[in-house]
Amino acid sequence: MSGTKRAVISVSNKQGAAELGKALTEAGWEILSTGGTAKALRDEGVPITDVSDYTGQPEILGGRVKTLHPKLLGGILARLPDQADEMAANGIEAIDLVAVNFYPFRETVARQGVTPAEAVEQIDIGGPTMVRASAKNHGRLTVLVDPGDYPTVIAHISRGEDVPDEFRRRLARKAFDYVSAYDAAIHTYLAGLEEDGGAGDELFPESFPLDLERIQVLRYGENPHQRAAFYCAGGGNGLSVADAEILGGKELSYNNLLDLGSASELIADLKGTACAILKHTNPCGVGLADTPAEAYRRALACDPVSAFGSIIGYNCRVDAAAAEAMRDLFVEAVIAPDFDEEALAIFRKKKNLRILRLPGLASELRSGLDLRAIPGGILVQEPDWMSAEEFDWKVVTPRAPSPEEEKSLRIAWTVARHVKSNAIVLADQSGTLGIGVGQMNRVDSSRIAAERAVLPLEGCALGSDAFFPFRDGVDEAAKCGVKAIAQPGGSKRDEEVIEAAVEHGIAMVFTGRRHFRH
Repeated sequence: MSGTKRAVISVSNKQGAAELGKALTEAGWEILSTGGTAKALRDEGVPITDVSDYTGQPEILGGRVKTLHPKLLGGILARLPDQADEMAANGIEAIDLVAVNFYPFRETVARQGVTPAEAVEQIDIGGPTMVRASAKNHGRLTVLVDPGDYPTVIAHISRGEDVPDEFRRRLARKAFDYVSAYDAAIHTYLAGLEEDGGAGDELFPESFPLDLERIQVLRYGENPHQRAAFYCAGGGNGLSVADAEILGGKELSYNNLLDLGSASELIADLKGTACAILKHTNPCGVGLADTPAEAYRRALACDPVSAFGSIIGYNCRVDAAAAEAMRDLFVEAVIAPDFDEEALAIFRKKKNLRILRLPGLASELRSGLDLRAIPGGILVQEPDWMSAEEFDWKVVTPRAPSPEEEKSLRIAWTVARHVKSNAIVLADQSGTLGIGVGQMNRVDSSRIAAERAVLPLEGCALGSDAFFPFRDGVDEAAKCGVKAIAQPGGSKRDEEVIEAAVEHGIAMVFTGRRHFRH
């Protein structure tokens, strides 16, 4: 074997590749490369040996097979000096550095109109093989998948130093992360081609690859002593806060992102011009009106105390009147599909107010599976989306809701899905009146919803995220003037609950679907 050090550079993302190639050349290394990378490096004056010349095997099958060769992989995987004789007998030289990143599969499938055949051609085979082999043998060689790591390696090589063992180990871990994420992106794409979205074991395979890309390292997590980061799910899983354009304000926090996610889901469910105010992921007010400013004032009227330090979401373009209406309230963030320039000028006077524009926010959101961590595992379920069939509800009392009551019920039932259980929402045609959140029994949630109300409740509607197990919840609702109730039904005591509604002159409908939110 020769004493010359050797590197393979084969990259789709060519950022920093020329600088790496020049540094290696100046240090006396031989560089092996393929296709577009070889051309790009030569154009920068970096001398290159084509992999096909090095292996003696030309590229075949239209370029599908370029680097899958024992001379290349053997040079990467060989243990030295133990296997030096075997390498020499087979004409294999040692490879000391591999800089590879893969075909742009994620970027390809993110484009509109990409066919499965086009996507498959962007599944890299040779690149992941070389990276896995290099990461496995990181005790001897350096593997680079991130151009951000090139400068550190260049600095060591330029000084005539070996890349430190600890740093090589870190690079190997990053390489396996990169391969895993790439494979997960392919899995996510192929799973998305299932016409019915998969069912049973197909929806929940024995192993579950996660396609996540880090967007931001956060200042801290839910509390200052917790470290945290924000990752975006790949695979085109629908509209995400990660897609929002930040137009002003401080850096987003962990808690901001939680609340913004909840606000986005709620706003997307509301019809007409709507505003939602949220705190700790729970709605504390929802308003619907002819203008954004009126919708905001109506949402604020539900619980003006809790709105301090909240997140506010709109499903419409925010104008100057709405921004002016919000002037005196301390708000952490505001998110909407768009903003007038005049509104932005008003908002930007509050230097800490985070302003997020997310086009498409007014449309119905759809995403992939819902994941939640528990100690030692992850629970996976389909998202709890609302169904149009829920509003073809079954009237179970002699009196059906009036058209006005039905509109109020739709608002109460829609908002109840977004409230932590046990959830009770009181509403009229313009928005929420009182919200009972997170109590261990439904009666207490009913009481709290009524007690927190600022606006008159007489004639209002009530939405309950789950059935009433006893009639006491209905009795409590009647005390504050509720005249219509929407609930899933399904209790052993449904007849008793219906009887209570009849006694109080309340119209009751069963939706047939529960919306627990833990």
